[in-house]
Amino acid sequence: MVDPPMNMARLAAVDAAQAARVLNEVREARLAGKHARIAPRPVIEQSWARMLRSGVDPEHGRGSPLLSPEEVGRRRRESPLRHVLPVLREGLLSVADVARHIMVVADAEGRVLWREGAPAVLRKADVLGFEVGADWRENAVGTNGVGTPAVVRRPVQVFGAEHFVRSHASWTCSGAPITDPRDGRLLGVVDVSGPLETMHPATLAWVDSVAKLAEARLRELHLTSLERLRTVGAPVLARLEGRALVVDRDGWTAAVTGMPYVRRLALPNSLSPGRRRLAALGSCAVEPLAGGWLVQAADETAAGVRMTLDLSRPGCRTLTVSGAAGPWSRELSARHAELLLLLAEHRAGRSAAGLAEDLFGDGSRTVTVRAEMSRVRRYLGALLLDRPYRFREDADVEVLLPEEPAALLPHSTAPALARLRGRARTATGDGMRTPGPNRMG
Repeated sequence: MVDPPMNMARLAAVDAAQAARVLNEVREARLAGKHARIAPRPVIEQSWARMLRSGVDPEHGRGSPLLSPEEVGRRRRESPLRHVLPVLREGLLSVADVARHIMVVADAEGRVLWREGAPAVLRKADVLGFEVGADWRENAVGTNGVGTPAVVRRPVQVFGAEHFVRSHASWTCSGAPITDPRDGRLLGVVDVSGPLETMHPATLAWVDSVAKLAEARLRELHLTSLERLRTVGAPVLARLEGRALVVDRDGWTAAVTGMPYVRRLALPNSLSPGRRRLAALGSCAVEPLAGGWLVQAADETAAGVRMTLDLSRPGCRTLTVSGAAGPWSRELSARHAELLLLLAEHRAGRSAAGLAEDLFGDGSRTVTVRAEMSRVRRYLGALLLDRPYRFREDADVEVLLPEEPAALLPHSTAPALARLRGRARTATGDGMRTPGPNRMG
């Protein structure tokens, strides 16, 4: 029977050598598939299980080539973590040097980009391959204070033989993830590491506190940059009519006019000035501003917008929009295909209660309808109006139907769809045997 996990941090603080021996016994037992008299901590046991499943060598790891100095330089320039290095250094380095630790900052891919601290400890880290440009993901070097926090997305201390790879058992690491305060995306990990005997139970809380200070600094920098962009963009927006936004290079909104505020505008990976189509706004004019973009939504004209809802092929539901910025298409979910078909049937518009009755036979299910229509408007933008829900009057809407009525969204149980299939049968007698797909609109 396996005993519950012991408080290894407390034992290590009292007797590091004894803690190291106990952990080594636990590790050897687990790798041999035997029961250990003491269970490893859950975060360590789960990491070991990942390593065994992925085939990491417990003796040597997998080892990846170091990044070139040029690639390290490029990643440093592009990493948001470069902005918080002063915070990390101020919070960690002075104590780390005295305590014979080093500070390591890795990116979201586990690549070491910065490494500073006690020279003697840096030399020991070199022997382990813990150097700038090295790959310290879990699936490269096993359980460790860089790769494991990146996987579990919380601070982790790895002591002695809790490291999966044997050569790291003389080391202790405490790492905390740093996330983007705007969207929670992992930016990297800050880690404080050193020889086994330098372990202290408070190190993890210390590293985590400094990581949170770094995130707070990133949040402050983001808000400051948006305020600076707002100062530039607000006078420009004041001179414009219609819908327009000023956003930063990542799409975060600094100012808007003529439309409700949106926190972030989805931008393509590569955006350049000119006439562009954005999912949320449709056709737009994009102009560069210092630190961001001015985005003006263009009014589509009747002659310039054609929408084709193609339901003619089994298992394929496609919406194609052709306008001034060129055509674009989107594969539709079954629910969105139902809604757009119903709006094509009711060009004068349909209320949320009406659509709920059409879809579910229950006019009270308006919350579901409104949620789905909100998702539809994310890609149709100004082409879809509300109160009631309807296509713009000047949009040319065409629906391509299957030849057989039963093939019209065959898995749909919506009462309105059943009525449409029945109408199609009545119109064509023994099925729809037209030469090509039927058309509405």
